[in-house]
Amino acid sequence: MYQISVEKHFDAAHFLRGYRGKCEALHGHRFRAVARVSATKLDDIGLAYDFNELKRHLNDILDRFDHTCLNDVPPFDKINPSSENIAAAIHGELRSKLAEAPVAISAIEVWESPQTRIIYRPD
Repeated sequence: MYQISVEKHFDAAHFLRGYRGKCEALHGHRFRAVARVSATKLDDIGLAYDFNELKRHLNDILDRFDHTCLNDVPPFDKINPSSENIAAAIHGELRSKLAEAPVAISAIEVWESPQTRIIYRPD
């Protein structure tokens, strides 16, 4: 089994609706997102999956979040832009982009700070 991963940062503000504490107020993060995919075999030239393709897909997803208030960007205009929901949203969009690829998403990580992250693993 091969595991390929790429990461990208994006800067965004958000607030958590219904939260009681500091995160209820508008605040910002330099988010770090890591997409991990797995492959069982290599292609004809010895690649499990092209890093550049995976980066392009992750960039396409995250570019619409960069320098925004996430609460104004779908789907976070309807659901809280928690790290958990951000990871699930990235997974959903990436799954569509990789539907024909010979890889499976093994995990999406979202870091709010160097010390705090969540990992979403699809079932």
